[in-house]
Amino acid sequence: MSTEDPKFGSLETVLRKHRSASRKVLVPYITGGLTGWIDAIRGAAANGADAVEIGIPFSDPVMDGPVIQQASERALRSGATPTSIFHELRNVDVGIPLIVMCYYNTVFRAGHERFANALREAGVVAAIIPDLPLEESGPWCAAADHNLIETIMLAAPTAPDERLSRVTARARGFVYAVGLLGVTGERTELAATAISMATRLKRITEVPVLVGVGVSNADQAQQAVAVADGVIQGASVVRRLMDLGPDAVGEYVAEVRAAIDNPPRA
Repeated sequence: MSTEDPKFGSLETVLRKHRSASRKVLVPYITGGLTGWIDAIRGAAANGADAVEIGIPFSDPVMDGPVIQQASERALRSGATPTSIFHELRNVDVGIPLIVMCYYNTVFRAGHERFANALREAGVVAAIIPDLPLEESGPWCAAADHNLIETIMLAAPTAPDERLSRVTARARGFVYAVGLLGVTGERTELAATAISMATRLKRITEVPVLVGVGVSNADQAQQAVAVADGVIQGASVVRRLMDLGPDAVGEYVAEVRAAIDNPPRA
């Protein structure tokens, strides 16, 4: 846990400080193992990202749409594994928190304690496991807590208020407000559910609330942070990394950073 505030882990401490300073949080997602992925992390950090979410490629990424599915397939074909990704992360020192997103099969096969320890040794401070239900998360959360890994919980638009209260009570780092029903991917408009989901969560928790899934460009990020504490952007970042390379990731992060730092005047 953070030595500055023992109540919170290092990620949540950082995000709460940003909120206190009226800074909206920007978390780009980058698929681990893609060509240029380490340089993309560095470029994102240098251009205003507050944390980076690193996806562990998986053969059946049920939450992800075509762009991130393609990225996972490319990374797996190039030989990427959780072990190789963690090994490379050990040499990344960008001064912002690193988060891992993976599917539960990866955690289960490694073993809860072993996987949590591997994250900590790689310099990762938090984990998102989108297909691990709250009701079945106890063993993983215990191992994660023991290794000072913050477990970020997902809150879906279909969840009733009673369930949202239980999700936020278990959340560490931040609450991931799922912006719409469906898989990740770029959309032409920000879904109304993204704003309503963030609004519902902000009413019931002091844990930072970040909106992800369907936040596709700088304008949509700007709309989302009118309510939420920050945004997570995946497909729009990964598409640029695959098509244009890591420099394009840094340029895009700078564009989104400028948008969320300068909200439109009423």
